[in-house]
Amino acid sequence: MFGLLIILCFYLSGQAIARITGDFLPGSIIGMILLFIALSIRLVKPHYLRQSVRFLMNNMILFFIPVGVGLMNSYDLVLDNIASIAAASLISTVLVIVVVGRIAQKMEKK
Repeated sequence: MFGLLIILCFYLSGQAIARITGDFLPGSIIGMILLFIALSIRLVKPHYLRQSVRFLMNNMILFFIPVGVGLMNSYDLVLDNIASIAAASLISTVLVIVVVGRIAQKMEKK
């Protein structure tokens, strides 16, 4: 599982950079950007990560368990704000559909 070690190194690097810069961006996002750059410039070979990525993708459902438990623990808070949550979900979904549609149309013309 050498690939998992590489992923964790980029994650920890992202966390360190986030702490140094005052947590402007989450460390996990910075780590993903760094890993993307390393893959783009071929500093890290994709075949190093392939087995670990497959394992993580096949077991992705396990990462949603803490979120579900958190929602159950915050049931009253969610229920009190259900209208705001529904409105935000609806508006963001419509915005994503419109933006992706416009971008797809512009890309088709080119």
